[in-house]
Amino acid sequence: MERADNHHRIWRDGKFVNWEDATIHVMSHVVHYGSSVFEGIRCYATPEGPAIFRLQDHMRRLADSCRIYRMPLEHSQETLIQAALDTVTENDLPHCYLRPVAVRTGEQMGVLPHECPLEVFIIPWTWGRYLGHESASEGVDVCVSSWRRAAPDTFPTMAKAGGNYLSSQLSKMEARLDHYSEGIMLDSFGLVSEGSGENLFLVRDGKLFTPTIASGILNGITRDSVMRIARDAGYEVIEHVLPREMLYVADELFFSGTAAEITPIRSVDRIQVGSGKRGPITKVIQDTYMGIAEGRLPDPYGWRTPVPTGAHAGI
Repeated sequence: MERADNHHRIWRDGKFVNWEDATIHVMSHVVHYGSSVFEGIRCYATPEGPAIFRLQDHMRRLADSCRIYRMPLEHSQETLIQAALDTVTENDLPHCYLRPVAVRTGEQMGVLPHECPLEVFIIPWTWGRYLGHESASEGVDVCVSSWRRAAPDTFPTMAKAGGNYLSSQLSKMEARLDHYSEGIMLDSFGLVSEGSGENLFLVRDGKLFTPTIASGILNGITRDSVMRIARDAGYEVIEHVLPREMLYVADELFFSGTAAEITPIRSVDRIQVGSGKRGPITKVIQDTYMGIAEGRLPDPYGWRTPVPTGAHAGI
């Protein structure tokens, strides 16, 4: 997707601005110290029109991230939910990826964010398959990264903070240089954690395993969706610490995430996973998840928020 196709109007603290006007000063605290929190949200084209997936849960996590990092978020979750809906309507988008981001700005030097304003944006972006066009059906080849996730007493991984992704960048670049699609990171104890921007599920003997939230992972919203879908489909889901070698003996592996959706993994460190293609349990979960998100299946969980047509209710 060319960048010009993504020059949409951006919500900025209660009003819409043109793409080129959504700027901050180079002295902003976030530029020097990584003080931002954000979300990634998908809006899907459904037979009834655009619908945003798990919107309330994403805005709740944004507020939680602000609370963890002591950022004074002045907008209520209800305001941010309406702002996301208005952003889709303002840009007349049938589907998109939304990036709410809260950043500390100001014009001062120093780590202490004393009196730094907190500015909030919601950015619409047109985005396809995060890990490649064929990744959902064909799967991806990954490696175990040499970079690890944060120890529990370093920075809070439950917050979706911009600075948390510095090691993710290193992991992703390392993987691509070695001709893999993605890297799987271990935690500070050498146990399986997550991808650079995705949670991880492992299937063994018909059971689903996933690392615990104490394993340096982001407590993913898609991860939660997968666990609920799997349990309702009759599969046992086990949250547990996982040694690295379980990756090599898994019957199936897949990533989960808003951007990655449900992406099968066909090899780890060039060791084939299962049959080397998307496994049957992965397919069941993927079909159900995408069916609900895209409006092809009923939504028993209340995860879809339809985008109203007509004038913006919150502007």
